Amino acid sequence: MRYQVRYCGRLGVPVGIFAACHHLRRQGRLTSADDELFTEVDDWFIARLPYPPFYADGNSIRAVPWFKPAAAELITALAPLEALLRRYSVAYDVVRSPDPGTIIYEDVFQIGVLPYARVTGEPHESVAAG
Repeated sequence: MRYQVRYCGRLGVPVGIFAACHHLRRQGRLTSADDELFTEVDDWFIARLPYPPFYADGNSIRAVPWFKPAAAELITALAPLEALLRRYSVAYDVVRSPDPGTIIYEDVFQIGVLPYARVTGEPHESVAAG
């Protein structure tokens, strides 16, 4: 499963929930309390979720992470980030797929895939209401 917003980023696929919250931060849209909340949630995940090796070089292969159904505790812990997206009117979807792409990484909580299709053209960072 994957939480993703309704705009595409540099990977040519809809941006995931963490990147979308980073975009809100980078655009200066988060209140200080919401920025602190995002940092706390992000740090919590960094401490618990294995770091896929495709991120080591900035993700040059353009892999996309998906949560496994067994990652229920982690999925539940995304609730504050969902609330941020709602609070800032960023439309998002919770997507489930039995085959989201070619699996190039797997751990107990997540997979990393090369998607079968990507949007072509210039990526854009948009957190406008959708």
